[in-house]
Amino acid sequence: MVALVTPMLTDESVDFVALEKLIEFHIKAKTCAIVAMGTTGESATLNYQEHCEVLNFVVKKSAGRISIIAGTGANSTSEAIELTKCAKNAGVDACLIVSPYYNKPTQEGLYLHHKKIAQDVDIPQILYNVPSRTACDLLPDTVARLAKIKNIIGVKEATGDLSRVAEIKSLVADDFDLYTGDDATGIDFILLGGHGSISVTANIVPQQVAKACQLALAGKAEQARELDAKIAVLHKNLFIESNPIPVKWCLVEMGLIGPAIRLPMTPLAKEFQRVLKSSLLATGAI
Repeated sequence: MVALVTPMLTDESVDFVALEKLIEFHIKAKTCAIVAMGTTGESATLNYQEHCEVLNFVVKKSAGRISIIAGTGANSTSEAIELTKCAKNAGVDACLIVSPYYNKPTQEGLYLHHKKIAQDVDIPQILYNVPSRTACDLLPDTVARLAKIKNIIGVKEATGDLSRVAEIKSLVADDFDLYTGDDATGIDFILLGGHGSISVTANIVPQQVAKACQLALAGKAEQARELDAKIAVLHKNLFIESNPIPVKWCLVEMGLIGPAIRLPMTPLAKEFQRVLKSSLLATGAI
C-alpha cells in the first residue's frame, strides 16, 4: 500500500490534476491500496475542508478500482472523529488513525482516544503508531486492548522494532492485521508474520515494492530480500530530510508532480539532490 503524497500548486493549494495522475499511476502499477492524507500526504498542514476535498476526490477518481484508506488522525479526539466521519461519508474502505501527537497522552489516554473514535464512527479503523512523530508510543498491551473493539482491525507499526511483530501477534486474534510503516525493515516485518506494508518507497517504485511484499507473504524469503535489496537505497535516502520532502522531489524528477510543498516543509536542499538522483537512476525509477 502506498502512503501517497499530496501534490501542491505554487500557491500551496492542492494540485488535483497531479493527484489524479498519481492515482492512475498506482492503479496501473497494481498497488493494493492508496493511503491518502497520512503523514506523507502532509495531513498535519491541510485544514479540515482540504482534507475532505482530497478524500472525496481520491474516492471519486479511483472509482472502485483500488482500495482507499484515509488518514484521519489528529491530536484532538473530537477533530479525529470529524475527520473520520468525513472519510466515511466520502466512501473510503478504512481509516488510518495516528496516535495523538504533541499531547503525549498516557496509555489510558491513547486507549480512550481510539475507543471513542471507533464507537462514534462505524468504519474499519487501523491504529497508527509512529512515536518518532508523535512523541508517544502505542504499546503492544494497549494495542491488544483496542483490538477487542470490533471495528479496530489492525495496526501500522512504524517503530522499526521487529520484536513488536511477535509481541503484538501473541496478544491479538489471528484476524488482526499488522502493517509495517518502516520501509527499511518492511520485508523482515512481513517474514516474521506481518500482513503488509504502508510504504513511502512505493510512491517511487510501486511494482517493486508490491512484488517484494508478495514474495515475503508467500514465505519466499531469499527472493523477497534479493528484490528489496535492489531498492534499499530508496528506503534510506527517501528520509535524507524529513518525509515527504525527498519523496516529493523524486516525483518531480519523474514528471508526476510539480515542485511545490507547503510550509513548514521546504524543498529538498541542493546538497541532497545528487544523492537522490543517483538513487532514482539505480532503481530504474527514471
